Amino acid sequence: MKVQRSTFFAVTGKSNLHHFHSSSQGITISELDSRQFLSKLLERKWGLHSPASPIQQISVSSAKGIDKFSFLNNTCPHLGDEMSKSKQDSSFYILRDDLLHPLVNGNKARKLDALLPLLEDYKVTDLVTCGGCQSAHTAAVAVSCAERGLRSHLLLRGEQPEVLTGYNLVSTMYGNVQYIPRSRYANREEMLRSHAAMVAGEDGSVLWAKDIVEGLEVMDHFSSSKASRRKVLIVNEGAGDALALLGMFRLVQYLSQDHLLGKKRPVKFVVDAGTGTTAVGLGVAAMSLGLPWEINAVMLADTFENYKRHEDRLIAELTRQFPTSVFCSSLDMNQMIKWVDRQHPRKFGKVLEGEVQMCRKIAQETGVLVDPMYTLAAWETATELVLDEKSSIVVMLHTGGTLGMFGLAQRYKSCFTNLKDFDTISKT
Repeated sequence: MKVQRSTFFAVTGKSNLHHFHSSSQGITISELDSRQFLSKLLERKWGLHSPASPIQQISVSSAKGIDKFSFLNNTCPHLGDEMSKSKQDSSFYILRDDLLHPLVNGNKARKLDALLPLLEDYKVTDLVTCGGCQSAHTAAVAVSCAERGLRSHLLLRGEQPEVLTGYNLVSTMYGNVQYIPRSRYANREEMLRSHAAMVAGEDGSVLWAKDIVEGLEVMDHFSSSKASRRKVLIVNEGAGDALALLGMFRLVQYLSQDHLLGKKRPVKFVVDAGTGTTAVGLGVAAMSLGLPWEINAVMLADTFENYKRHEDRLIAELTRQFPTSVFCSSLDMNQMIKWVDRQHPRKFGKVLEGEVQMCRKIAQETGVLVDPMYTLAAWETATELVLDEKSSIVVMLHTGGTLGMFGLAQRYKSCFTNLKDFDTISKT
């Protein structure tokens, strides 16, 4: 497993919070306890009823050869103090965020967790966002908005497929879809701004999600606008804004309870990284609590340099939006996350031979459905870690992505039609 610059996040002992200061006030907050800060930060309404997800334990066996693993799922594992007593040499835990919602990916639900209540608070009427043709983000936005009586406007890159399926079908059923030529989609900011202005009309209001900050004058004006006016909110592709990190703060606080993962036990987290927002949220939240966790983010869609740029932008934005937070420019963010290559790097969107069969094998042996585009990469990395790691608990965050299998079945027909042949071979 290749690691970029061998940078990783692993802190022990007292929280790093005492290093942080308020960039806007210039005052230190060393006297504030990290848990007090986190509690204050998370005192808000949430989209998810609870931060909880089922935690299961996957045993890994390589009895059939180094490259041929077998898996077994324990759906009711020991947690808390019992984890060390019952830890198997080759097993990892899996956080089933894929079960949070039948149509909304787990990582998308977490990213929208803090944003959705604000839509209601500020009486937003319409939401504009964008994504690829099979975007899990646009599907999540469409479903979440419809559940709250809001209109969603989804700008999808490229041409309408011949058959609507997967996330594309969900987006179309729940939202208002428009397909955008790639040449125009390349300038996302202008595309989103102009479409939002069109939706708002002459007497409507338009605001970007990154501008939703408590106490901001523009938000006061936005929320106090006449009821008859359209109030349009723009959300970036993938919900890659600082507000998206708060859902991960809530998750980390929940998982760090003594009866779950606890605050003292070394944990190696594994998560697939599309934009990398989920990984950044996990890392910053764990660091603010001083947890001895390491975040292994499997890079899928971009270069290490671009992931680092996205990480820096999110941290800077979070610091601006929450100036009394635990963040400051002196913090060396290079030591926060371990960005790793997937086992079999490739151009994003490409499925390699045998990966669909592996997803099927995992599903049949464990009841856990992973997809070859995203979550299989995290599964492979978690498997690799447990074979080498003896001192830390390995936890995979299952972000979802299984609806994407329908779209992949269209693009890679041979991979799915050959499953019958694979079944025959496996029984011989």
